[in-house]
Amino acid sequence: MLTKNTKILYVGQTYKGSTTYQRINALKELEHNVVTIDSKENQSKTLFLLKRIQGKLFRCGLNNFGFVDMADTNKKILSYACNNEYNLLWLEKSLTIKASTLKLFKKIQPECRIIGFSLDDMSARHCQSDHFLKHLKYYDIFFTTKTYGVKELKELGIKRVVFIGNSYDTVLHRPVKLSTEKKNKLGGAVGFIGTAESQRVNSISFLDSNNIDIKIWGDEWNKYAGIFSKNVNIAGPSQYAEKYVNIINSFDINLCFLRKINRDLQTTRSIEIPACGAFMLAERTNEHLELFKEGKEADYFSSDDEMLDKIKYYLKNKEKRNKIAKAGRERCIKSGYSNHDRMQQMINIINNL
Repeated sequence: MLTKNTKILYVGQTYKGSTTYQRINALKELEHNVVTIDSKENQSKTLFLLKRIQGKLFRCGLNNFGFVDMADTNKKILSYACNNEYNLLWLEKSLTIKASTLKLFKKIQPECRIIGFSLDDMSARHCQSDHFLKHLKYYDIFFTTKTYGVKELKELGIKRVVFIGNSYDTVLHRPVKLSTEKKNKLGGAVGFIGTAESQRVNSISFLDSNNIDIKIWGDEWNKYAGIFSKNVNIAGPSQYAEKYVNIINSFDINLCFLRKINRDLQTTRSIEIPACGAFMLAERTNEHLELFKEGKEADYFSSDDEMLDKIKYYLKNKEKRNKIAKAGRERCIKSGYSNHDRMQQMINIINNL
């Protein structure tokens, strides 16, 4: 039984702005003993280019070569295994971890359970690697935030897969009062935070053509800048941690587009925006509707026309907008959407293996 002081060897990208960092802190606050291995890779231009080439070749169907482990994660895992005993080896989207590493880890520590977790669509080729596909059989359990991923990941060879909802950080994601000057600099009436994608570009273009001012924070938008008018302000690349929260709090309306390449039905922003006490206007999905009551705790759209109509309505109805935003944050708290709640839920499931 894993109660407090569970010894966890946690492997993931642990930089301060990452959701991995937030989950690790939640485990520590739940009084577990967490040792981390940072899998974030060296970002030199040469190694970054090599990684891009490897990913492209793999997506094109070329197997039998592994992604280069630029962070020496395999070596570090085995080194830690030889020097300390652990209850759990927790792997987050571990694309460079070899099957041979996990096989040897199991020999060194046969009682330690191997746990997988990812926010991404790990059933999809663009999120996988050759190493990942070969080491799946070593997971004792894999947690996915994609409902459809449960069946698909089992078919790939993982013996037990469990759906877990997205979450927010209780310390970071909160209402923040900002000066008028800072709000104007970071936000505005309508905003979106996220990477460019064709359907998102089309929806922003639609709003642009209907004279809606919108500010965008995210990667890969600059290549589309020429197709937008002055209504669209591409403010900068993706932001993290405190600045990300300040941006959410700077918008009257936070749009929440889902990532089509990942077949998203909910995403991290689906929880983080309401957790910040901010108003969210998101794509309508069954999962969104289960998370927040429509028109009460968030609002939704199923087409660009409906999105436009609701933007116009809520820009004129500040009191209604603020009431929904407040209720959305309350729902996050009472329904257990925090990292603390989600991590405890996963530990409880592991206990029942």
